[in-house]
Amino acid sequence: MGQFDWFSKIGATPQAVAVLNDQPYLFTILLVVLVSLILESVLIWYIHYATMKPEQKKKKEEKKPPAKK
Repeated sequence: MGQFDWFSKIGATPQAVAVLNDQPYLFTILLVVLVSLILESVLIWYIHYATMKPEQKKKKEEKKPPAKK
């Protein structure tokens, strides 16, 4: 029983579980890479949003009451 045996329940092969139990730093590296890619994507989106010209931004339209007949 290793600490990564729960991976077999979500479809990992026995060889993959054995590698993770033998070298747990691989899982840590995977998590660090995923978090850094997510943060980089958020930064890229923010730079894109912050540098948009005013006419490119969507303006909220006020809802007009229905016309009376």
